[in-house]
Amino acid sequence: MSEELTPENPATPENPEETEPIKQRKNGLYPGVSDELAANMKSGWADTELHDLRPIPQADRTAERRAALSARFPGERLVIPAGRLKTRSNDTEYAFRASTEYAYLTGDQTQDGVLVLEPTDDGHLATIYLLPRSDRENGEFWLDGQGELWVGRRHSLTEAGQLLGIPAKDVRELPAALTGATGPVRNVRGHDAVIEAALTDKVTAERDEELRVHLSEARAVKDDFEIGELQKAVDSTVRGFTDVVKILDKAEATSERYIEGTFFLRARVEGNDIGYGSICAAGPHATTLHWVRNDGDVRPGELLLLDAGVETHTLYTADVTRTLPIDGHFSDLQRKIYDAVYEAQEAGIAAVKPGAAYRDFHDAAQRVLAERLVEWGLVEGPVERVLELGLQRRWTLHGTGHMLGLDVHDCAAARTEAYVNGTLEPGMCLTVEPGLYFQADDLTVPAEYRGIGVRIEDDIVVTEDGNRNLSAALPRRSDEIEAWMAAVKQA
Repeated sequence: MSEELTPENPATPENPEETEPIKQRKNGLYPGVSDELAANMKSGWADTELHDLRPIPQADRTAERRAALSARFPGERLVIPAGRLKTRSNDTEYAFRASTEYAYLTGDQTQDGVLVLEPTDDGHLATIYLLPRSDRENGEFWLDGQGELWVGRRHSLTEAGQLLGIPAKDVRELPAALTGATGPVRNVRGHDAVIEAALTDKVTAERDEELRVHLSEARAVKDDFEIGELQKAVDSTVRGFTDVVKILDKAEATSERYIEGTFFLRARVEGNDIGYGSICAAGPHATTLHWVRNDGDVRPGELLLLDAGVETHTLYTADVTRTLPIDGHFSDLQRKIYDAVYEAQEAGIAAVKPGAAYRDFHDAAQRVLAERLVEWGLVEGPVERVLELGLQRRWTLHGTGHMLGLDVHDCAAARTEAYVNGTLEPGMCLTVEPGLYFQADDLTVPAEYRGIGVRIEDDIVVTEDGNRNLSAALPRRSDEIEAWMAAVKQA
C-alpha cells in the first residue's frame, strides 16, 4: 500500500510534508488504494484549463461596490466569507448558498470562498480566496467526498480571477495568514467558523456589526443590473404562478405539495432555486402567515394563497403573492374581503414614490383595511381610534412590505433610521403586501368569515417620478383573476 496516497494520509497543500485524513465513509467497500491504482489515477487526464474567459456580467458593479466599501473603512482589513456547507443529516449537506454580503461584493457563489480587502496607502487590495482545483497528485480529486469526481469541477484560481476580476489565492492558506495579521480587522460573522477562529483576538462584535450594517444599507438602492435581475426573477415567478393555475385539478386530487412542486420546477428550470420556502396555503391554511408545510387539502370553493418567488442565477429573488379561488370563482364574501385587500394595496402602491417616508405605504394600506373592518362591524370605530390603538392588527397581522433584493427580506441589518424611519429613493425595491386573515377559531367575527385569508403582494421599484410594478403582468383585480384563470385553464 502507498502511504502517501491512501485515504488516511494525503499530503496537504499548505505543507506537503504534513498529512491529514481525507474524509471517507466508515463502511466504504474499499479499505485502501494499491500503489498501482494510485499511479494509474495520477495520469492520463487531459488539460481542461479554460482560457480567454470573459468577466461575469456584474464584474464592473462588484468592483464599484468594493471601492465604496474601501472608502468607508480606510486602513482596516475587511474579511467577508461566503460560508461553508451545512450538514443536513449524517454525510449529506444542504445545497450551498453563498452569504449575501460575499455575493454582493464578488458575484461569486462558491463554498468556502473569502473576500479579503487588505489596506494600502491609497485604499485596499482585494483578494478572493477560493478552493483550487482538486489535487490529482495526492488523490483528493477522487478519494475525498468533496473531490471533483464526486461533486464536479471547480474553476482554477486563474479562471476565477479572470471571471471575477479579482486576484485569487488558495483559501486553505488564509487562516494561517489571518492568525498572523496585524492592525484593525473587521469580519462579517456567522458564516465561517474557521475564519472566525483565526480572527478571534483581532475583532470585536461592535466593529464587526458596523461592517454588517453598512453592507446591509449599501444594498438599499439597486443599480440597473440588480433591477434587471429582479425583473427576471419576477417574470419567471409570473410563469410559475401560471403553471400552478394549470394544475389545480391535480392539486385537488393530491395536496398543496403538488402546487409547491409545480412552482419549484419553474424555479429550478429558469433560475437557481426558490428564494424562500413557498407558501402554498389552501383554505384555512391561508390564515397562517408562513405556512410552508404545504401538506393540506386543496378544495373547490376555498381560496389558495400562493406566496412564492424564483431566485435568479445571480441570487436575486422575487416575492409575489396572489390569492386565487381554487375553482376559478370568488364567492360573494371572498370577493368582498379580496377587494378590500386590493383597495388597500392600491393605496399602498400609490404611496411609493421618491421623497416619501418609507412608512407611508404601510400607513396608507392599513387605513383602508381599518376602514373596511369598521364598515363591516368587526371592530368599533372611529377609524382614527382603531389605528391609534392598532386594533386592526388582529386581522392584518404584519407589516405591509419590506425591502427586496439578494435577500427576500433585504437590508435587514440596516439601522432603523435608514430603513423603516427612512425616506424612499429611486432604485429602492420593496414589496407591498397587505392582507386580511380571519382565523378558523376567531369567535369575534361571523362564522362565514372564519378560515378566510387573503394577501396580495407585488414587487415595486421606486423610480424618479413614482414607481414601477415589476409584477404587473400578473392580474390583481378579482374580476381579472377570474378571467385569467379561465383563460389559462382553457389554453
